[in-house]
Order: sequence, then C-alpha cells, then structure tokens
Amino acid sequence: MPQDPKTSASMPARSRPSPVVWLLMSDKTGDNAQLQVVADALPWPSTPKQIGVWPEFADAKPRVAASIHHVDPAKSDPLEAPWPDLVITIGRRMSMVALWIKEQSQGRTRIALIGPPKRMLDRFDLAVASVQYRLPPQSNLLRINFPLQRIDMAAIAAETESWRREFEPLSRPLIAVMVGGRTKAVRFDEAVARQLASGIADLAAREQGTLIVTTSRRTPDAVIAVLERMLPPGSILHRWSPGGGRNPYRALLGLADRFVVTSDSVSMLMEIGRLGKPLAIYPLPLSSSLGSGILGGVAQLLPKRLARRLRRGFAELASRLGAIGHDRDLTAIHRLMIKEGHAIWFGDPFKLNNRPLPDELGAVVARIRTLMERG
Repeated sequence: MPQDPKTSASMPARSRPSPVVWLLMSDKTGDNAQLQVVADALPWPSTPKQIGVWPEFADAKPRVAASIHHVDPAKSDPLEAPWPDLVITIGRRMSMVALWIKEQSQGRTRIALIGPPKRMLDRFDLAVASVQYRLPPQSNLLRINFPLQRIDMAAIAAETESWRREFEPLSRPLIAVMVGGRTKAVRFDEAVARQLASGIADLAAREQGTLIVTTSRRTPDAVIAVLERMLPPGSILHRWSPGGGRNPYRALLGLADRFVVTSDSVSMLMEIGRLGKPLAIYPLPLSSSLGSGILGGVAQLLPKRLARRLRRGFAELASRLGAIGHDRDLTAIHRLMIKEGHAIWFGDPFKLNNRPLPDELGAVVARIRTLMERG
C-alpha cells in the first residue's frame, strides 16, 4: 500500500522501507550487464523483469512512447501492480515499457535510464549519457565518459583455467582479435575483411605470435569466409554460434597478451579497457558507396601506414554521419580512450602499460540514491 506522502517525507532516510526496484531486461546481454552492474551497487534489492518483443520489433525501431504494443507477453515476465518505486532500464524498446509503467502508477514510479532516450527526455527522472552522446546540459541528465560495462573476474578466472592447456602450446604473444559486424554507420564486407586479415597477419608476423580470432553474432558470413581463407597458418578462428557453443572470449581476457577490437564493438572495448591490457582499435570504414569505391581503391595504392590513417578518417566521418539526427558519435569513445592512454589505433605500437578505464559507477549510484531520497 502506498505511504502517505507527508508521512514518508517526514521519516528519516534510514527508517524508510527499501524502494521496490525493477530492472527491465531485454535480449541484449551487453545492455543487461550494464543494468546489473548498477543494481548490484545500489543498497536495495531489485527484481529483474525479462521483456521480449514481437519479431517485427526485433530490429525495427518503434517511435518512443509510453507503450507496450511491441511487447510479446508470452516471452515476458508479468507487468502488473503493485507498481515499483523505481525502474532501471536501457534502450529504446525498454524505455517505452518504463514510460508505460510510470503511467500505470500515476507518475509515482521513477525511471533511471542508462543511455539517453531518443525523445521525451523530460519524462525520465534520470538519464545517464556517456561521451558518444552529444546533448546539451539538463538537470535530469548525468554525463559520464564511458559506458558502464564491467567484467566478471570470477568468470574470467574460471574460463582461463578451462582453456589454459589448449592455448599453452601456442607461440606467444597471444593476439586476440575480437571481430564485430556492420552497423548503420560503418561497413564490414569482404573488402574490409581482406584488409583486416592482411593487417592482423602482418601484426602476427611482426610480433611472432599467434592470432586467435573470435566473431560475434553480427559478423557477416562473407567476412568469416574471408578470414577462414586468409588467416596465416597456426591461427585459430572461433565462430560465434547461435546455440551458445564453447567460446574462448572470457578465457582470452585472462590469457591473451594483445587485443585488437573492431571499432563497432563498444562492449568489448569497455571490457578489455577495464583490464588495462594492450588494446588496439581497428577502425571500420564509412558505410557508403564512397567508402566502398574511392576509399578501397585509394587505400590499395598507398603505403600501409597512410592507408590506415585514411581508413581512420573515413571511419570517424562514418560515425559522425551516422550520428546525424541521433546525437551519437562512437568515435568520441575511441578518441577519448586513445587520448587518456587506454588504447591505440591499430597499426601504432602497442602500449604494454595501458591505464584501466576509470570507474564512474559511484557517480551513477549517488544520483539514483539522491533521486529516491527526495521522497
């Protein structure tokens, strides 16, 4: 039963009951991990609510509104009264569910959104935005530098032991190459895959080490086929499988000596960046006929160092063009990581003493606690 507002406001903060907190979870493991990080740092228990959407909304981007028309009840936990005091969530589709819950509670439920909403920012009690979002200051907007992905050190330790014998015979350094996929802003086709394969083969030759390449669910089949053909002898290619087969990703976080991550993969950049290990960002090129034709042709005529610089410039332009109307520039994360000594651009000499990414979770938790203590 809701408490009388006057009584609640007059109670000392320590004697108030813990707020009821829901975490709205989607099928995106990276997003869910950020929510869990925040929830684990708060002093109150929380209830995860798994939310599934209808197939037509899995990729489509519905216009943000207080609505659950895109939610598949058969794939979702119940959403019913008593409504929570606080909802923590992330992403466009889950933010719509949060707004709907707030309406059902007659505005009593407060919303903490990780990442800024696409619209209706004033309807959210708190939005947390990292550096890639270009937004003007607002009272309900908390700016941080980097997304809140964390690493599970216990899981890394367990996987490291599970894979250690398999990797022990390989020539060191072990060079882990984490391959993502195309996005609206960047291109990842056969031509780009050939450039990547050639570049990492050169790296392995210089370092006299072993390439261990992992793909993601977004990696195009054509890219995987190129890697299969072009990786040098002794390399290992682990393909992501929808059935959740054995994957060395976490083991590599513990065992690899060098890391190369394609620029689209922010979650992987954050996880490796928090370890402070040698990390190179491989910039994917502009997603357009310009990037496909002119860039590819010119790059083939240039020395490799100049070609890499050209691809970096186009990758940054791609992200900026993709940000039009979205206030989002992923290269801001790349540039800040490099500026502050957390990573290098692919092709530059590895730094063996990278600084781990800063921990900004405390600022987020403090703002959420303040939000709920206002009564």
